[in-house]
Amino acid sequence: MTDPYFDVRGDGPVLLVLPGGAGHPMGLDPMTEHLARRFTVVTYDPLGLAHGRLGRPVADQRVEEWSDGARQVLDAVLPEGAAAHVLGTSSGGIAALDLLARHPGRLRYVVAHEPPCVAVLPDGARQRERFREVYDTYRTAGPHAAGARLAALLEGREPGEARVGQPLSRAEELSSPMAVFLAHVLVPFTSYVPELDASPARLTLAAGVGSRGQLLHRTATFLAERTGGGFAGFPGGHLGAVEYPEAFAKRLAGVLDAPDVSRGHCGMSCADLQES
Repeated sequence: MTDPYFDVRGDGPVLLVLPGGAGHPMGLDPMTEHLARRFTVVTYDPLGLAHGRLGRPVADQRVEEWSDGARQVLDAVLPEGAAAHVLGTSSGGIAALDLLARHPGRLRYVVAHEPPCVAVLPDGARQRERFREVYDTYRTAGPHAAGARLAALLEGREPGEARVGQPLSRAEELSSPMAVFLAHVLVPFTSYVPELDASPARLTLAAGVGSRGQLLHRTATFLAERTGGGFAGFPGGHLGAVEYPEAFAKRLAGVLDAPDVSRGHCGMSCADLQES
């Protein structure tokens, strides 16, 4: 494994951020800026897409490789014997769950926001098939059609007629973080089954209040029940960290300051979450 790519800002207890998608931390700067007033925020970029590697060849990704890289980051930034908080969003939330299961000694507390590990659900086989259909749409009709199908899947809508589009060339695919995600992250990560008894006292599953009734809110609540971890509502929807960066950062800090308040309930009204 090559040396991991990451950025550090702020001062205080270490908070490792594992972004979603293909791990490119685009859009997260406003949130991490707010968090850096309280924490040393370490943002991991598993494929180095924000560090000069966008456009270079990418293989199909494995959750374990992302979590092993995250452990390397923690080894680089933490003193011996110290531990860090972790926030993982979307595919980064899956990596955070694997990190907790396989490298718990470096972790104080983990918040996994809407991790799409749908294979654990009672209808997990069908959900995995639907994500594979998104991938197939990407390969045959391109990223815009696949993105529309993915949005419909997450929101619980019928996808409707696929938009006419063209598949990307390999060079075009590698120059787009969204295309890299659709091509090399989506299927292997949504097929991942987390270890459900891994350190529940140090885990909160989170979901956006705007995602209620949707697939990944259902996944997060199911995981919280099965693992015995906490559950917390966060501002916005699946992209709440981008949509409401200050409120999202405030909510995260509250969970990390007093994680017991997240167990079994939201801890704040939905109106508070959206407007704070």
